[in-house]
Amino acid sequence: MQKYSKVLAKIVTTGKERLKSVYDPTCGSGSLLLRVAREVESVGDFYGQEMNRTTYNLARMNMILHGVHYRNFDLRQEDTLEHPQHEGMRFEAVVANPPFSAQWSANKLFESDDRFSQYGKLAPASKADFAFVQHMLHHLDENGIMAVVLPHGVLFRGGAEGHIRQYLIKERNWLDAVIGLPANIFYGTSIPTCILVLKKCRESPEDVLFIDASAYFEKAKNQNYLRDEDVEKIISTYRQRIEEEKYSYRALLAEIAENNFNLNIPRYVDTFEEEEDIDLAAVAAKLRQCDRDMVGIDEAIKGFCEELGIDAPL
Repeated sequence: MQKYSKVLAKIVTTGKERLKSVYDPTCGSGSLLLRVAREVESVGDFYGQEMNRTTYNLARMNMILHGVHYRNFDLRQEDTLEHPQHEGMRFEAVVANPPFSAQWSANKLFESDDRFSQYGKLAPASKADFAFVQHMLHHLDENGIMAVVLPHGVLFRGGAEGHIRQYLIKERNWLDAVIGLPANIFYGTSIPTCILVLKKCRESPEDVLFIDASAYFEKAKNQNYLRDEDVEKIISTYRQRIEEEKYSYRALLAEIAENNFNLNIPRYVDTFEEEEDIDLAAVAAKLRQCDRDMVGIDEAIKGFCEELGIDAPL
């Protein structure tokens, strides 16, 4: 199990020992649902939806193999955005790692769908990232926490996505934190990713926490990995809303508005490292010494060539 799932699981269980329900709209084989269960004493019910039939069947098997009674999980097989299967339901914890920038129909009919209608815009057909966010928020309970992994583009792309992002922050104030992850931690893609944390009832409604964890990882041959200490640093920073130079920052809503609701992390967490001043006099002296050394080397080469009876190359 990749460590990013541990981050998601720990975030959505913050302050809770028991969960009534956990939901993953792109549940795959169900591993993320089961990872959430490991962070609390008990989970009442597990809910999920998966488009691929083979993976859906694996998810049901996975639940049973991990001791979840069949009455305590409700997994459905269908396209989550086009044919949602848990309408009218709300969940205490919502987690997902949806396919990055997937295509979807963005059908005009969805403009009257309860999941999307309040925003005034649909996510573009070429990038369903915010459609998944809207779907997840629709199913999030008032006292729940939601955490979703997305490509960095959701933080700054304009058009309909910019409109949705502004609505979430300005009109609803549901965005709780933005966490930047290292690049190349997912199989099959090297793009940098982020975690958005959203709540409908936030304990800190005056600001949004930004965490830049992109430089905290272990480098392997083909992939980067989050270490246990990297995960714990993210979680402790999130739970205590700690500000740390070059790592985390609490941005007031007014500051985000000044940035036109652009959430690009470097706008808020300054990781710039000043280069040391270059001593030009020392550099010039070193170059002069090199020139002097070269004279001796040239003479030595010339001597060797004379002994060998060949022309010197200089």
